[in-house]
Amino acid sequence: MSNTLSFAPTQPAGKPLRAGLWVAQLLVFTSFTLFGGMKLFMPVEQLAAMWVWPGAVPPWFLHLMGLIDIAGGFGVLLPALTRIQPRLTVLAALGCVLLQIAATIFHLSRGEASVVPLNIILLALSAFILWGRGKKAPIPPRG
Repeated sequence: MSNTLSFAPTQPAGKPLRAGLWVAQLLVFTSFTLFGGMKLFMPVEQLAAMWVWPGAVPPWFLHLMGLIDIAGGFGVLLPALTRIQPRLTVLAALGCVLLQIAATIFHLSRGEASVVPLNIILLALSAFILWGRGKKAPIPPRG
């Protein structure tokens, strides 16, 4: 018995699972790049009028979160789409899971429970990608 983790699927993934993973990847890509772009390029005052928290953190933190969001969004889609280092999709999905856990804790600690459902949806989508692309339907590298 080998001590290494295998990410090969135990049985071939069906078309509905593979299609669902692509849809989830597109949704995470779109959400993370949209919100990341807003954090990176919109004025803090404008963001603070839409969301409460941007005015309560330093601008550098807001911009850093924007960069992290954009990196996560591109990371869950492009490596799988291009089949260049597709394992990076799994790592990006893990990063997105951890980011959404941190965001949920952050918002709950500030009494902003009304925004947490979006974090939970993004967490679930990211976890689905992590599981699916890591175990059930990994993308083979370009041959």
